[in-house]
Amino acid sequence: MIRNITLLILAGLTITGCNNDDYSPKPRGFHRIIFPEKIYIQRETGCPYSFEIPKYSNLAVDKSSNAKPCWKNLDFPQFNARLHLSYFEIGPNSTLEQLTEDARTFAFKHTAMASAIEQQVISLPEHNVYGLEYHIQGNTASNYQFFISDKSKHYLRGALYFNEKPHLDSIQPVLKFIEEDIAHLINTSKWF
Repeated sequence: MIRNITLLILAGLTITGCNNDDYSPKPRGFHRIIFPEKIYIQRETGCPYSFEIPKYSNLAVDKSSNAKPCWKNLDFPQFNARLHLSYFEIGPNSTLEQLTEDARTFAFKHTAMASAIEQQVISLPEHNVYGLEYHIQGNTASNYQFFISDKSKHYLRGALYFNEKPHLDSIQPVLKFIEEDIAHLINTSKWF
């Protein structure tokens, strides 16, 4: 009899102990991100433009097969990100209207995965720099693109890509950090 009561009590404790509604599995964590101090250095590009870049980035010639002579890549190795910079000289073969439409087309190619695309005008008359930025929301391949120009001779387009599977929640802090660096690059751009 005592044996049956003991088994009944143990069975009751087991059933109530396994019926805990407070348990939930822990979500996967992300790596801790340590942001470096923002220190900028002036970079001459060997092309008719220059700007300041973060000390923790690397500017290199674009070596892809279709790259033009003044195309550059600004790498952020710590964040596994790259800003592709494409320079064009405005002229009969590349009009400002055509280049601007190309930039809009490239930005809006992300419409299928984007939840929103916000455009913001760039106007720095003291540096003769004008353009447009595209902030692309959602899990897209590129979340930030821009173009700047002097409206007569020079045109520079940039597109930021992360070498990761698009997941905006995980890259959002890094995206904001790098967007500040790109804003500094734009604000310090000069034409030659």
